[in-house]
Amino acid sequence: MDKNLHFMICVVTALLLLRESSQAGEENDPEVLAAPKSDSRGAGEGLPTLTVTTILEDPYVMVRGAELEGYCMELLGALAGMLRFQYRVKVVGDGQYGAVAAGGNWSGMIGEILRREADIAVAPLTVTSAREEVVSFTTPFLQTGIGILLRKDTASQDLSFFHFLSPFSKETWTALLFAYLLTCFCLFLVARLSPCEWNEPKNEENHFTFLNSLWFGAGALALQGATPRPQALSVRVIAVVWWLFTLALLAAYIANFTALLSSGSEQLPIQTFEDLVKQRNLEFGTLEGSSTFYYFKNSKNPIHQMIYEYMEKRREHVLVKTYQEAVQRVMDSNYAFIGESISQDLAAARHCNLIRAPEVIGARGFGIATTQASPWTKPLSIAILKLRESGDLDYLRNKWWESSCLRRSRDRWGPLEPPALGGLFLTLGIGLALGIIAALAELSSSSRRAAAHAKKSCCSVFTEEICTRLRIKGTARQSQEPSGKANA
Repeated sequence: MDKNLHFMICVVTALLLLRESSQAGEENDPEVLAAPKSDSRGAGEGLPTLTVTTILEDPYVMVRGAELEGYCMELLGALAGMLRFQYRVKVVGDGQYGAVAAGGNWSGMIGEILRREADIAVAPLTVTSAREEVVSFTTPFLQTGIGILLRKDTASQDLSFFHFLSPFSKETWTALLFAYLLTCFCLFLVARLSPCEWNEPKNEENHFTFLNSLWFGAGALALQGATPRPQALSVRVIAVVWWLFTLALLAAYIANFTALLSSGSEQLPIQTFEDLVKQRNLEFGTLEGSSTFYYFKNSKNPIHQMIYEYMEKRREHVLVKTYQEAVQRVMDSNYAFIGESISQDLAAARHCNLIRAPEVIGARGFGIATTQASPWTKPLSIAILKLRESGDLDYLRNKWWESSCLRRSRDRWGPLEPPALGGLFLTLGIGLALGIIAALAELSSSSRRAAAHAKKSCCSVFTEEICTRLRIKGTARQSQEPSGKANA
């Protein structure tokens, strides 16, 4: 009896030790550590439990302590709460999204669904025709495309010799030159018409010649006072309006030029995929076995075919295994990464020295993959549509993509176009019109007094005054010299 009791005690002790060691092994296993048991919103007695496969990619799925978090995890929790199911999350074993291997078998999350190792795949999984043939997809929960991720210093072009002209567009500089010449001409015209500026044209010399008017306008552009000094109200109106115009214009120029120098967001030489193919300074590639790689492989576009041939010939060197490796390679070397534009936007938001080229091709979406004829496909699609209609998907998008770099990129620098300064040019035009009207009013008042004194018609005196004041200086001198000789 004692031997039997001793034997039973030894067996129970051994079982307890084995159980403790297995639990310790599970806690140290990174895959088990990363996978949460289930979500509290989906917990409940009698609820179905789904096995969910996913892939680690920021910000969709990330490991934080002993839990998984990210956009896809919050989406999965919301779907579980709406459809009343529990779930168990596992990270895909081979770290792949899903592609056809040489033997015809599928790898990655698609392969796990086909082998019934998982019920659904919740991840940034692109909906493609090849994948749709073997699994079913829900309505896309995110829309994306194919873009080019670059490092700013490798993508930026050399500054031109006339880089100081970049704050304004060519149209704006042309409009500014026209405004300058028009203002100087109005100064010249108004100074000749106004009797307060030039009371006796036959005996006085008008200081506002056209060259002096040009000098006066240039002095205002340089924020320097220039002679001659205006005396008539009409000339002062034009001078004040021109000064206000130049102050606002210089403020806009300085602000835009400062933004240009600080942001480094000058025009990228690589705007399109054609530009990427033509250049020789940057290597480029994509994720190995990804839908992006097969997009270029199956495309009939000549540019896309050239990109595929380049990547195929150098696949050991330009294709990367993970998205994190791609971002790090872009940051560390002369490498351009071709991939999902929405993920590239996140990389540009998290790393301020990265930028995405403007062109995006191959519009596509991220969907939840299920087994074919799965009863969960349609309910999941309807739940995703409800989340989109309620604004929850937009909230998740803003939550996981927002950063300081992204906020700054919303106000990307660009040369100021004439419409941006339209109010300023309009104000200048109104000021010039007021100056001319004031000059005509001053001349009209002076003509009426002269007509009353000489007992002539006001219109005739007004016309004579205009002709006299607009006469060229050299012509007036020539007309005065013969009359002087005749008097002699």
